Amino acid sequence: MRIARFSIDGNVAFGAVEGSTAPGAEGELVLDIIKGIPFADFELSGTKVPLSKVRLLPPVLPNKVVAIGRNYAEHAAELGNEVPDAPITFFKPSTSVVGPGDPITYPSFSQDLHHEAELAVVIGRMCREVPKERVKDVILGYTCANDVTARDVQQREKQWARAKGFDSSCPLGPWIETELDPADLTIQCTVNGEQRQLGRTSDMVRSIEELIVHITEAMTLLPGDVILTGTPAGVGPLNVGDEVAVTIEGIGTLTNKVIKRG
Repeated sequence: MRIARFSIDGNVAFGAVEGSTAPGAEGELVLDIIKGIPFADFELSGTKVPLSKVRLLPPVLPNKVVAIGRNYAEHAAELGNEVPDAPITFFKPSTSVVGPGDPITYPSFSQDLHHEAELAVVIGRMCREVPKERVKDVILGYTCANDVTARDVQQREKQWARAKGFDSSCPLGPWIETELDPADLTIQCTVNGEQRQLGRTSDMVRSIEELIVHITEAMTLLPGDVILTGTPAGVGPLNVGDEVAVTIEGIGTLTNKVIKRG
């Protein structure tokens, strides 16, 4: 099931996305409004609205986004780094999250903004110290993410809070796919239609199971929390006016435009 969060007539709701996004598919996508929230038992209301009549929002508003650095060997190498002995974890605040179609605001303190296409894991239930064999039980689904990074600030300040945590630095969307095997999916990033990144989740140094075990050894994850699993090689600059799109096989495409900070 594809679960979207959206607004219509000033109201916010979740809905199940119906219809095909495959090239050449006929018919418009519609949303069957959900009774309740997707983190508990819910029903479909049968009330349907066309996707074109709503504004898609970030599919979740996470309490926290836990991100993983250097989880693809080729990406680590392209920036002159080695694969770490243990996963590098960092936070992106909830205020960094924006949805599909929302602008990425170029931060005034950077001159080198980069895209980083990533598979995002959405947590479905409160969990702590999750054993590897139980990881699937705590996952609601998967969505596309862009770990937008002020690369010059990251290199200059050595820690990543400002470089990766500024407002609008975490686009998520367009929806959550709940029925997906994430083991070997294509991840692609384009800027103005030109391919920049192309990789596969099978190239991750550490699997999603390993990452969730590692993270929950230290902290409790809450329903709606998001884990960013790392980016493949090919990261590069974004400029004001650029349109950046992250496409993940089996999920869809997340598109955002870069604007100047007003």
